[in-house]
Amino acid sequence: MNDQSILSEVNDIHIAMALISAGARMQVLESETALSRRKLLRLYKEINGCSPAKGMLPFSPDWFMAWEQNIHSSLFYNIYLYLQKMEKQRPVLTLLKAYRLYSEQCPCEPGEKPVLEFTRAWTLLRFIDCNMLEQVACSVCGGNFISTSRYTNALFTCSLCHPPSRASKKSPVRSEIFSEAMT
Repeated sequence: MNDQSILSEVNDIHIAMALISAGARMQVLESETALSRRKLLRLYKEINGCSPAKGMLPFSPDWFMAWEQNIHSSLFYNIYLYLQKMEKQRPVLTLLKAYRLYSEQCPCEPGEKPVLEFTRAWTLLRFIDCNMLEQVACSVCGGNFISTSRYTNALFTCSLCHPPSRASKKSPVRSEIFSEAMT
């Protein structure tokens, strides 16, 4: 084994550690690093103290179209695009940094999961790369939001400009924040 492959493996271990800490599933780790499944499993167990979740990754672009998920995924993707433009680095590093910034802007309540978990954010980028989802401008505010391809030629209105009636009924705290934002 030459020095370059050792350095490359060390770099992949650091990336895998960051991915695991962010909440990535095994399929994400296998896709984004060149480490063996055995090494990734050992690393996952060492960091989290338990085996990784089993099962398939979420696979539905429709998930990103629900009002709250759309707002969060659009925010994350706009952060990702900005970082991609400003910093030339491996896409996985941009993903990690964008997700960290997203998490800082959208902290969740103690004991709650974030609306957009890391694996969903990774899946979002995959869907966009495959043209299953794309960004489209809101016809009211001009903000860029995640959308399916059917909205590219039609007028699209985002969930912030036209929130569903149930949006303010989610929780008392969110209801108060939402009503303040709308005034």
